[in-house]
Formats: sequence, C-alpha cells, structure tokens
Amino acid sequence: MTITQDPWEPLRTSALLGTDRRPLPATALPLAEAVDVSDPATALLELAALATVRRRAGALPVPADGPPGPPAPEDPRPEMPEAAARRLAVLLAGRTGGNGGAGGTLANLAELLPQWLTTARFKGLRPPAALIPALLDAARARSELRGDAVALAGPVGRWLASQNPDWRFVLRTAAPEPDHRPDDLSDHRLWHEGLFAERVTHLTLLRRRDPAAGLELLRSTWSTERAEDRLLFLDALQDGLSPADEPFLEAALGDRSKNVRATAAELLSTLPSSALARRMAGRARAAVRLADGGTHLLVTPPVECDERMQRDGIAPKSPTGRGERAWWFGEVVAAAPLALWAESTGLTPEQLLALRVGDSVDETSSSWADDLREAWARAAVRQHDADWARALLGPAPVPPARGAGRIRGARVTGAPSKLLAVLPSEERAAWTAAFVEVHGLGDAFQLLGACATPWTPPLSTAVVTALARAAASGAYPWSHSGVLGMTERALAPETAAAVEELAADASPDSAWSETFARLAGTLRFRAAMLNELTG
Repeated sequence: MTITQDPWEPLRTSALLGTDRRPLPATALPLAEAVDVSDPATALLELAALATVRRRAGALPVPADGPPGPPAPEDPRPEMPEAAARRLAVLLAGRTGGNGGAGGTLANLAELLPQWLTTARFKGLRPPAALIPALLDAARARSELRGDAVALAGPVGRWLASQNPDWRFVLRTAAPEPDHRPDDLSDHRLWHEGLFAERVTHLTLLRRRDPAAGLELLRSTWSTERAEDRLLFLDALQDGLSPADEPFLEAALGDRSKNVRATAAELLSTLPSSALARRMAGRARAAVRLADGGTHLLVTPPVECDERMQRDGIAPKSPTGRGERAWWFGEVVAAAPLALWAESTGLTPEQLLALRVGDSVDETSSSWADDLREAWARAAVRQHDADWARALLGPAPVPPARGAGRIRGARVTGAPSKLLAVLPSEERAAWTAAFVEVHGLGDAFQLLGACATPWTPPLSTAVVTALARAAASGAYPWSHSGVLGMTERALAPETAAAVEELAADASPDSAWSETFARLAGTLRFRAAMLNELTG
C-alpha cells in the first residue's frame, strides 16, 4: 500500500459535506483496501481512524530548543517527612491507597486536601519536586487551593510555571518570599501590561507590603481604568486601610460608577475619624435619640435622600423592596461610628439594646426596633466591634436544668454567623457549642461555618452529641447533610473513638451506621495525615 499524499484534509472535507455530496477522496483509496466501502459513511470513519494511526506512526520528533534557561532556584525549606509525601500523593490522586479507612469507607479525599496544604504550608515544609506538577494541576482545577498550593510549591513551582502556560496562574498567585526585593522595572511592567488578575494580585501584595506605595500605584492609572476594574482595585485597599487613604476614597465618592461610590463609602465608614463617618454620625444623631427620661429610643428617619447623602453612598431607591425611609435610616445607622452611641447616651451596647424603640406616632414600634438592630449589626461587622457583636448575639444559650423541661431560649435574628466572625476564635467556638447543645444542628450550619477549623474539643463534642440525638430521634442522615459534610473536615480528630461508638450502636446496615463509620474513618485518616506532617 503506497500513499503519496496525506488523505486527512480530504477526509475531513467529506465528513463536513457528507458522503452523499462528496465521495470518498481518491487519496484515501489505498487505505480502502482494509475497509468495506459498501457503506460510505462507515467507511469514512474507518478511513479516518486508519489515517490517524498512520499520521501518528509517521510523526517525527520536533528538534529540541535546548535547555529551558537557568535551573530552578534552591528551596531552603526542609523536605517533608516521607510518610507525609506519600499522603500528599494519595490526596492528589483522590484514592485511599489502603490507608486509614473504617470498612473501606472514607470521605472524598479532595475535601481533605485543603487542610493538608494549609498545615504543610504553616509548618514551612517543602514537598518532593516530583509531586509539584500534580500539585499545580490540582490548584489549576480548584482555585480555592491556589494560595496554599502555590506557596507550598515554592521556587520550583514558580520555575515550572514559567515553562508551562497551563500553570501561569502561579505567577499571578504566588506571594513574595520573605526576602523578596521589589523590582521597580518588573513591577511597573506588570502593572501596566499584565492581565487584570495579575494586576489585582500585584496591588493586593503591594498593599500588604507597603500600603502607601500601593495607593500611589493605583492613583497613577485610576482615571484610565474601566469602572468594573476600578471597583475591584478599590476593594484591594482593604489591606492596610488607614486614614492616609481617606483623601483618595473621598474623591472616589464622586466616581461615575455607583458601585465604586458605594464601595468607597463603605471603606470610609470603617475609618471612625473620616469625614464621611462624621457626616454619618450627624445624620444618625438626628435619626435616633434618647427620649426624655431615658426610657426609650425615639426614631426619626430621614425624610429625603439629598445629593449629599447620595454622594456618601446611600442609594435613593431601596434595592431590597423596603420602604425608602427605612432604607435610608438603615444605611445611615450602619455607616455611623458605633462609638457615637455611648458618647451621646452614656449607655453600653447591652443597655441600648434593652430599650424600647418607637417613633413620634408609636413609642413602641417593633418595625423600627428591628431596623435599628439590623443596622447596628451591620455596623458591628463592618467596624469589627466585638463589644457590639457580643451584645447583639446575647449570652450563649444555657442548657435547661435537669427535669426543668426543654428551654429553647431566644433565637438570634439577622446574620449571627457574621457577628460571630467578629469575636475571637475561642469565644466563637464556645458560643456555637452552647447553641448546638441547646438548639441542635437544625439552625447551626452557618454558625459552624464561622468557627475556625479544626473545631475545638468542646465544640466537636457538642456536635457529636447532637448527631447522636438526631440518630436516636429517627431523623435521616441526609437531613443534616450540610453539617455532616462539614464534620468530615472540621471535627477534632480526637472524637474518632466517640464516633466509632455511635457506629457500633447504630442498627447494622442502617444509613446512620454507614454515615458514622465513614465519618470515623475520615477522622482517623485526618489524624494520621496531621501526625505525619509533625513527624
């Protein structure tokens, strides 16, 4: 069989036009000896398969371009223990490898990879070079891994990224080394010529290293940036935000984009000494005052949203469907410094929250009370005020005394998980543990998500106890699927024995038995992987 011309292009043309309109190409006829041409459509596919094999068999290697430049820099970090390296290979492959399973049941190992990466990065370990390509592939597929994966890959990862376009995200993600010395020329080129994601990352890193330099860099091109880009660049100023940024942000209140104006206003409201915060404080004083005798708070919401309020980031139309006056009122109070209320009333947050709230028509209006409380909650989150967050959350729920009946206690309204996030991690976990002990897991998903992982032993114990109650009540595991998924990543590994007892006590082959066995196996696996990183 002799073929003088590559039949691939004619075959592709026949496939596009159809064998009814374009017969099998003559250049492919030598290949037709091996196929049945009575059915042209089938013959076309078989000829294409043969042509593909022929092309691959005849392919010649491309001449090498030579070595890819200088070798990768040395990585001074200590190499991780061999057992930890094997575990990383298992996690990257997404298979158990026969390790640590209870009855062969384990959670999705891909969900445990982020915790392994964070721990390894914190310990300053270096992975084997042979695993770095797989690590970068995992980070390419899962953007949430990139910060830890790129830091762990170190200088070898950055060197590999310069050789492979698939890993270019590393150059946009990598944090500078501790001894990194800025290169003014390369920094200038990256800011003016880089991709948008590269520019945002560069500005964020520069703000962490030198806030004043980051602000000056943004100022140099601000007027030429697109509105959507200005918005994200402005958001990067959260790192290192200080009164030195106020003049720039104050000018941004006059931006053409309403989203940029709103973001500038929100950033300024976190600076209690800013002119915007003082303006909002004046409006808040006029909107809420302590009534005669100090028995209740009197609300007088704004009657209009004038141009000065709009410039300070308050939209004239409510985007939430609320009444306009209630919307303006909430925006004013949320942007006012929380210190204003103690200064103007002499009362603590707890005392203020205990007062009745009303207006000139109704001295006890639950509507205004809810609006005021919600605005104070937004202000506490925005200003990271732990005292106000504690007052708004209230004391941790107390379990009922033995024999006293079930006392559910008051439920927190609004967004308690955001208020919890303002508190120190230990206090956050203790409050959530008390909530779970009293109220169970039904409303605890977001609260648990606000707690640092792995959970503290008291919180882990409370969750395991609540799961046992749920199993005993006849509920199905999937009714708590969100919390169960979280437990695989967040429960303290020390609770594995307690979970194994639950698995043993559950009815054989039941859904809860399988669920607890899977969870126990995952906890054992996590304990082993964390111990290996310490080893």
